[in-house]
Amino acid sequence: MLPDSLEISTDPARIDVDMVHRFLSTSYWGQGRSRETVERSIANSIAFGAYISGRQVAFARVVTDRAIFGYLADVFVVPELRGRGIAKALMRAVLSHPDLAGLRLILLRTRDAHGLYAQFGFEAATNPHELMVLTRDTASV
Repeated sequence: MLPDSLEISTDPARIDVDMVHRFLSTSYWGQGRSRETVERSIANSIAFGAYISGRQVAFARVVTDRAIFGYLADVFVVPELRGRGIAKALMRAVLSHPDLAGLRLILLRTRDAHGLYAQFGFEAATNPHELMVLTRDTASV
């Protein structure tokens, strides 16, 4: 079911920032995120776009030191193309990227896509008591 013309790229010039912003600003995890914030997050990450016939249909980014640690964020496929293997192809591209393939630890947060990520070896933290989080009101940052 994966479209033959699917292409995945990390070229930041190809990212459709308007489309990414539109999606993220209405998602449960990025609701209200400004376009400026989306632009800055892309600029400071390895950003992946998935394209069909030149149109961006999916996105993911990894914040990383390119040596030990990465944080996978903002993964999505446009709703009308879900269920066609695009997310799996995107995850394969992310995890095999030369700057990410050797990382010891990759974290992510998800409310509803555990099944997707489990297929790639992600699992619940075995020692969640070792993890801490600082959450800020973005209006004050």
